Amino acid sequence: MVAPLELHLPDETATEALGARLADVLVPGLSIHLEGDLGAGKTTLVRACLRALGYPGKVKSPTYTLVEPYTVSKLQLYHFDFYRLREPREWLDAGFRDYFNADAVCLVEWPEKAAELPAPDLRIALRHAPSGRDAMLVALSPAGERLLRSISNGAG
Repeated sequence: MVAPLELHLPDETATEALGARLADVLVPGLSIHLEGDLGAGKTTLVRACLRALGYPGKVKSPTYTLVEPYTVSKLQLYHFDFYRLREPREWLDAGFRDYFNADAVCLVEWPEKAAELPAPDLRIALRHAPSGRDAMLVALSPAGERLLRSISNGAG
């Protein structure tokens, strides 16, 4: 069992650096849940991850569309935001379960608003701190443990 990784992110640049480290270790089949209040940095983290992967276009929050798909660095990545779900099963009715497969990476904001969401490999909780943000990364599967070990080796 890999111990959770706790990080203090003093500013947006530090959050972006964590996103870049995440990009370095992503592999198909991963599901990552991003938790935290509004403005905690979830979309900033995803945007930095996509930039580090080489995505040149605009990266917008999928708050209204529920999902934004990206193909970059040979990865099919889906960025979900379930904040505006009215019913927990709405994501299932939209057919999003098929996106969670061995060929894709799924980054999910507000996972607690969706019912029957596949278990994540990694959970990243972002919290406002007096100066910046605090991040807690928790591995929840063997793939998540490999991911967390790789991120931890780059922490510092």
